[in-house]
Amino acid sequence: MSETNSSGMKRRHFLKNSAIGMGAVGGLLTGGNLLAANQEAENKNDEPLKIKEFRTLGRTGFKVSDIGSGFVKDPAVLERMLDAGINYIDSAESYGNQPVIGKVMKNRDRKSVFITTKLEIDAKKDVSKEGFLKRARKCLEELQSDYVDCIMVHSPETIENFKTEGFHAAMKQLKNEGRVKFVGISHHGSNWYRDSEQSMEKVLTAAAMDGRFDVMLLAYNFIQDDNGAKVLELCRQKKIGTTLMKVNPIKAIPLLNTRIENLKKEGKEVPDSYPNMIKRMEAKAKRAEGFIKKYKMDDYNRMRDAAIRFTLSNPDVHTVCCAFRSFDDLDAYIPLSGTRLKDMEKEKLAAYKKGCAALYCRHACGLCEPACPHQVPVNTIMRYDHYFDAQGKEKFAMKNYAHLKGPKADLCATCKGYCESACPYNVPVHGLLNLAHHTLTLV
Repeated sequence: MSETNSSGMKRRHFLKNSAIGMGAVGGLLTGGNLLAANQEAENKNDEPLKIKEFRTLGRTGFKVSDIGSGFVKDPAVLERMLDAGINYIDSAESYGNQPVIGKVMKNRDRKSVFITTKLEIDAKKDVSKEGFLKRARKCLEELQSDYVDCIMVHSPETIENFKTEGFHAAMKQLKNEGRVKFVGISHHGSNWYRDSEQSMEKVLTAAAMDGRFDVMLLAYNFIQDDNGAKVLELCRQKKIGTTLMKVNPIKAIPLLNTRIENLKKEGKEVPDSYPNMIKRMEAKAKRAEGFIKKYKMDDYNRMRDAAIRFTLSNPDVHTVCCAFRSFDDLDAYIPLSGTRLKDMEKEKLAAYKKGCAALYCRHACGLCEPACPHQVPVNTIMRYDHYFDAQGKEKFAMKNYAHLKGPKADLCATCKGYCESACPYNVPVHGLLNLAHHTLTLV
């Protein structure tokens, strides 16, 4: 692994990039000025960006950086990321970034980096052993590597799905050939209307008990911590490597009226159902805004850092995958390596969860989907909206939404919002789906 590149790698003052813009930067809590001052001093540290902690990835035995790479497509960013010590890279056949990883890794020590790719098990594709072999070899070709450390089943909808024999037969042959070392599984959530109660917890628990999976990628954060925590504990018992995604549920409180007004200004039709929907969403947003002001949570960067530290503080977590879209992301995420959640941050996250959680549509949830008379895949659509809004993967999100088979969120415009009534977390999901449809289609 290359040594830290000192040129251009100094930690920048990322506090200047606060994303919420709802007020000046405040202390972490009322009376928390000392902590704010300490963090300010920490952020001004001029040391080069460098990973400070490595954890054993379950029974793989590989020492992975506690901060790993999720989606990355800029080769220059990937180079700097590797220089800083990140040695876990997540990819997939559908991401379109494997050629970038291959090009950068061509001049690196391949054995020093753990690279994962993912294959979907889709009945519309060839699910024979030969079909998976062909797709896996295509990934190896794009990665310009003789082997890949781990091939995962990409978010299987059901337990039966991940047991597809063609996949496992292909993995067995690739292992024998030395082309793949380990097998894993990721999960975003299932479509409940199609696969009754196949939750992330149920699917991944069954995968852990199956015995053929060495690594898992799952959604886990301080708001959505119950089901993920159970899976993580089981993985520890089974010595399965754990990698995380969707770790930051913090978002700016949506300016809903502004978004609707923008739709009107652009000449877009607003359904008749929008006024009442907006009133419901605004009420929740105002309550959340009150909590933000009360507990001085208007510094997005510090809230994001606390959210990520929450996951790093769990000893059952091996690496946290962050999307590195720019050099600013390097400055934001790498300094969190080796850190843990502070007591005042715990209070702050608890306050946020109490006051703002109703605006977060849980990843890998789908509990509201059985109530939808149109069988709209709520979990999937909101994930695409997350890709667009939170990860900056606009084209990727819109392409996936365009190719989504079956009913879409355009049906929500004239619906009474059965999903919202069924949501146990009181999320205004009906309104969020309508906004997601406008965002992902530009209609």
